[in-house]
Amino acid sequence: MKRSKTIALVMMSASTIALSACEEPTVDAAVFDTLEQCISDPVISESQCRSEFAAAKQQHVKAAPKYTSKTDCEADFGAAQCEQAPQRTQSGGSVFMPLMMGYMMGSMLSGGRRGVASQPLYRSTDDPKNYRTADNKKIGGKTGATKVAQSAARSPSAKTSTVSRGGFGARARSTGFTGRS
Repeated sequence: MKRSKTIALVMMSASTIALSACEEPTVDAAVFDTLEQCISDPVISESQCRSEFAAAKQQHVKAAPKYTSKTDCEADFGAAQCEQAPQRTQSGGSVFMPLMMGYMMGSMLSGGRRGVASQPLYRSTDDPKNYRTADNKKIGGKTGATKVAQSAARSPSAKTSTVSRGGFGARARSTGFTGRS
């Protein structure tokens, strides 16, 4: 075998090993489009579904991406996929956020939460088949029991600024808002 072919094979093998070593650990979770879908799951109790859904709804208000205009929000999430947030900008203007399209909770199949925070999930226009967390971590499109990246399972960070133009996952100018209703 020629030396250049040997080097190429060694480099390909090394890159495969390097890529697999960088893969993030996963945790068990459950993803649902609706509360009713969770309730119909035979493994999870109705009370667990309801409490985890309520927790995700509370997180939604705190952690959803916020926009200074409905047009900017809809550019990232689609027409009629945004709502007015209870918060206002410092100047008293409206703030908009995407609709909650599903929620994630700790997998009850594994005997508990296992570090998975109940949280809202969203679908963006550039990747409509997959869910994303409020922190823009890709979850995938599967509902029911699933595995998610450990970093995506953490509680989303509260949003204390608004995006003034498209920006779910992109850089954009932001302005502060107050918690006034």
